[in-house]
Amino acid sequence: MSKNSIGLLADNQLVGLMKNRHEKAFSELYDRYWKRLFSYAFKILEDEQACEDIVQEVFIKLWQNAPHLTIEKVDAYLFRAIKYQVSNTIRDLKWQRDNEGTLDRLASALSADHNMEIVELQAAIEKNIEALPERCREVLILSRRDQLSNQEIADKLGLSVRTVETHIYHALQVLKKNLPRLASIACCLHIM
Repeated sequence: MSKNSIGLLADNQLVGLMKNRHEKAFSELYDRYWKRLFSYAFKILEDEQACEDIVQEVFIKLWQNAPHLTIEKVDAYLFRAIKYQVSNTIRDLKWQRDNEGTLDRLASALSADHNMEIVELQAAIEKNIEALPERCREVLILSRRDQLSNQEIADKLGLSVRTVETHIYHALQVLKKNLPRLASIACCLHIM
């Protein structure tokens, strides 16, 4: 069926063809109604992008559901679908506007809680680091805070690389024991 002959069909005939996934029939309905549907939505929302999205969504659903639809008046069906999508958009925007302050306060509270947890974790890590034997503490600080390599620490402190590795291993074992799960994360992230 050619594009010209498709254009001569009534809306109901086009819907009938769409049930069999006839793309040209869908394109014809789209061309016939897109501008009118967009104008209808735009009179209400006055948001070009939102209206384009709404019209696209209505046509996507029409295409997806075409094999199962029985539509007597296509124009009434499409305008009802637009009205429904516009009302959903308005509802969503209203909810977002009404709850914007609440969401901001919630995000701030969560951020404050998270920051407090980090401060508490850092304090606990510091306390455990201070309790380490002096040389072990010194090696750990040079490794994690100053981010020196094991060779650099060994050269600086006059130790063998193996001794440096042993001190770091011992320090991390103490932290893991005293601060289960969190210590290993903190050590990996270098937040101490």
